[in-house]
Amino acid sequence: MAHPLSRIIDQLKREPSRTGSIVITVFGDAIVPRGGSVWLGTLLEFFESLDIDSGVVRTAMSRLAADGWLTREKVGRNSFYRLADKGSQTFEAATRHIYDPPPSDWTGRFELLLIGNGEDRDASRDALRNAGFGSPLPGVWVAPSGVPVPDEAAGAIRLEVSAEDDSGRRLLSASWPLERTADAYLKFMKTFEPLRAAIARGTDLSEADAFTARILLIHHYRRVVLRDPLLPDSLLPADWPGRAARELCGEIYRALLAASEQWLDGHGTNEEGALPPARKLLERRFEV
Repeated sequence: MAHPLSRIIDQLKREPSRTGSIVITVFGDAIVPRGGSVWLGTLLEFFESLDIDSGVVRTAMSRLAADGWLTREKVGRNSFYRLADKGSQTFEAATRHIYDPPPSDWTGRFELLLIGNGEDRDASRDALRNAGFGSPLPGVWVAPSGVPVPDEAAGAIRLEVSAEDDSGRRLLSASWPLERTADAYLKFMKTFEPLRAAIARGTDLSEADAFTARILLIHHYRRVVLRDPLLPDSLLPADWPGRAARELCGEIYRALLAASEQWLDGHGTNEEGALPPARKLLERRFEV
């Protein structure tokens, strides 16, 4: 295994267990484009490369199914998983946020959502954050105008406010922890720059290592970018690291894509046999 990838895996082992989160990354990045269903054995083989015990993976899958993210189908003694409807809706928004170019049509206005009921606030919190909304006050959510409002917040009171005056700038500052997000981007780049350098030097990665590196790349990147509202450049500091982080992620992703897909060709299985080929959308990910 290439040394930079070994260091990334070692770093992962030092963190609190994130097996369920990595499962979500595998589905969103690799399984959904190939039909959406996968045999548990395929997942266990991947997690073996991370030295994560099969019992830990099975527990994570059961919890994700119990929480409504995945559905399980038994065929004989084999278990197959796919995203539940709840998971599919959230994944569509997250996929656009991770892979699509940042929006460039800034209107100078913000969408303001007011959610009064405490129960409704709890139900919509994660969906709003994943959609790019920030919160300056309990029950108040903000995003650049035009950002789609998730279904979980469909009952919110919706207003538009200007961001051109001092009050709007203060609203921006209070709604998103931009310094924390910038630090997370810098940490991401520090972690994966050695892998980019190794690939540029021509370091060979096996198909299995390429798939592992691809999943860990997106796992780390999505943890940052899904907390980033992807604000227009005019509202961000000149040295904002999100731009460089996206470029690095895209460069590594494209370099790993062919070999990682070949691993899935040979090892990915669903109820009908080998996973179907990925849709063309993979080639359009991280386009400028």
